[in-house]
Amino acid sequence: MRHAKPNTTVTGLGTALMGALLYRSLKCMKLLIKGGADVNRRNSLLVTPLVFATGHKGYTNFVQFLLKAGADPNIPDAYGRLPVEHAARHDCREEVEMLFPLTSPIPTIPNWSIDGIISHAKSESAKPLVQSHLERTKAIMKSQADHAFRLKDYKLASKAYGVAIGAAPSATLYANRSLCKLLLGDGEGALSDALRCRMLRPNWAKACYRQAAAHMLLKEYKQACDALLDAKKLDPGNTEVERELRLTTKTYMN
Repeated sequence: MRHAKPNTTVTGLGTALMGALLYRSLKCMKLLIKGGADVNRRNSLLVTPLVFATGHKGYTNFVQFLLKAGADPNIPDAYGRLPVEHAARHDCREEVEMLFPLTSPIPTIPNWSIDGIISHAKSESAKPLVQSHLERTKAIMKSQADHAFRLKDYKLASKAYGVAIGAAPSATLYANRSLCKLLLGDGEGALSDALRCRMLRPNWAKACYRQAAAHMLLKEYKQACDALLDAKKLDPGNTEVERELRLTTKTYMN
């Protein structure tokens, strides 16, 4: 790590530390912090690693690690919400208990206690986030996912598409993540995203094509043929669909 630059931006997702967090690699995070990574540096969405970790379920051990590494729990997100509020919104009491003694009292929470914070978060979670913020998050993460895909980093692209989907789901995002999972050899995941894509945009030939590709990977040739037939009906004359249908039908018949 002597010659590394741990705070350099990586594929638009922020610092290498944020990338390691996205990959859920504690080992990489430890090495980066040892090499001088700034645990409080914000990414392009103006969130610190601690805000990101508390904003998603399943990152409790990373929250604990970041706090021990010196992460500041009083740095808010772009909307002024602190990590303890994000943890409470996800009803993660363990994280709230970690963050509570390190967080300065929030004036808008009258009952400044662990139970009071969780109760307040539940009432606040019923209020919708500003749509423009969600669309901004979606646009930024899609752009970064597209960039990772062009670099053939399909795992990172899949995760970035997932963050974009969490902000504002769309058929295009599910289709793109389905392709990433297909290229990673995850047939079940590719199929799940393709089906979600079809539900959001049932008359889109590409959604059918993604479904067919996932079925092929899973060696479900009958279902693949059916999906390709749907694609052909929606986009007659598409030579790629017709070619795949011929090949899949031949495989199925054999």
